[in-house]
Amino acid sequence: MQESENSQHNSDDSTPYHQAHRPANEFSSRSDYLDHELKIMKPRRWGLNLPGRDFNFEWEDLVPAIAGTIGITVMYSAVMSAWAIGLTEKWDEVNLGAEFIISVVRVEMLIPALLFCIISSGFINPRANLAGNHGPMIPLIGAIALAGAHPLALAILLGIFGILMSYFKGGSRLVNLTGDGVAGGLLVFLGFGGAVSQITSLFSWAQSLQSKHSLDYSLSHVAFIILIANVVLYSYLARIGKRWLAIPLCSIIAIVIAFLFGAGFDLVFVTEPGIPNLNPVYWWGSTSEGWMLGLPNLSHFIASLPFAILAVAMWPPDFLGHRIFQELNYPKGTDKVLMDVDDTMTTCAFRQIVGTAVGGGNITSSWGTYMIPAAIAKRPIPAGAILLGAMCIVVAVSGYPMDVAVWKPVMSIALLVGVFLPLLEAGLQMVKESKDAQSAGICIFAAFVANPVLAWSLTMLLDNNGMIGDKDRAKQLSFADRVIIPGLAFIICLIAMLAVGMLPGIPALL
Repeated sequence: MQESENSQHNSDDSTPYHQAHRPANEFSSRSDYLDHELKIMKPRRWGLNLPGRDFNFEWEDLVPAIAGTIGITVMYSAVMSAWAIGLTEKWDEVNLGAEFIISVVRVEMLIPALLFCIISSGFINPRANLAGNHGPMIPLIGAIALAGAHPLALAILLGIFGILMSYFKGGSRLVNLTGDGVAGGLLVFLGFGGAVSQITSLFSWAQSLQSKHSLDYSLSHVAFIILIANVVLYSYLARIGKRWLAIPLCSIIAIVIAFLFGAGFDLVFVTEPGIPNLNPVYWWGSTSEGWMLGLPNLSHFIASLPFAILAVAMWPPDFLGHRIFQELNYPKGTDKVLMDVDDTMTTCAFRQIVGTAVGGGNITSSWGTYMIPAAIAKRPIPAGAILLGAMCIVVAVSGYPMDVAVWKPVMSIALLVGVFLPLLEAGLQMVKESKDAQSAGICIFAAFVANPVLAWSLTMLLDNNGMIGDKDRAKQLSFADRVIIPGLAFIICLIAMLAVGMLPGIPALL
């Protein structure tokens, strides 16, 4: 975490942003100008922030906006597909197909984008990161549906638990109690695992082209060429300090190479322009249209309860990774523009309830595919949030850009260079001493054994009690910070995972 004296430094300077702002040509480099912008900003929490008075738009804001749009289109498509398959299998009277999936994705990219990207994080509270998708929950959605859960019941419970955690400052407390070694190990595991997944997925896509399109020749080499080209390009961008350009440039290179080597025919435009039904009654008021589930009953809430607890329990490590990126890339004296964990939880909680109430099915969390590129580009939250929200609305209405965003070369490369490689790099940067390396190594080991969330809660408990890592740090913590809070976090995660069957070799208790 950045030093506390930075906060004092910021609070002593009462000059408004619009008076402290200086033109970019007065600085020796673009990086110096962006650093100065971060230092002079004083976002209003839960107040009106205006362009020009409280922040400005810069062309660097386009990068996280593009990255976030690509990432969320992919995530929403995966979430709605999982819901459609699971609910159709669970209930005889439910039949959700491709048209349903596209419509719900569009709902998620319209109303929540307007309310919780443009208005909330753009104008009302730029200290709250955008409410995006809860990636680790996607593999569980099928199981959630088959367990008898209801998307609206899940959203209401998740929202209530999120509001409570935010009110009692539980998220920020857990983030502050996570040592550098534990945080570094968590980021390394998430970055490595995600990178391997996307590389494997890209190779699988290339190998499937021959049989998918009945070709007489193989195109499996296309994935290798795309990856090698992007390794070189990403390395060059890192060398010249322009990593924030990686997502658009690497995605373009992936498209160009795919077309040059004969794989371009796999890109098919099928999503026509249109606007989905935005009436909540259509989605939840009937068993013959929309989600075909009607309103949730008591059994739906009971079935949804363990998954809602699990989702909220997995928020702190997710939020931790995003805030760390800001701290690693922002200069000192910028505490006032760092993402506020509790405010972000409040935004996510309300977005979860509202987004699902109008017909969506997303499970929300802090928006990583936006925050990570924004931090690398040295940009604060508001301007990019407004641009991202506008892009999501345009993509949702126009339709065809959704097909490009979910095309495998674009999707895999964007996630690799925009999320997983930066996660890996940030984790390695945090492991600076041997004591941190010990905590990081055990966190990674535990993540391979179980999963990253249980590993985070367990190693945080061990690290805060001096059993691993920095023993001097443990002596400075109170009994509550050493035992009670980390212990409760571990127990809650463990019970929730036992209930839903997330631990290897142990069947679900419910």
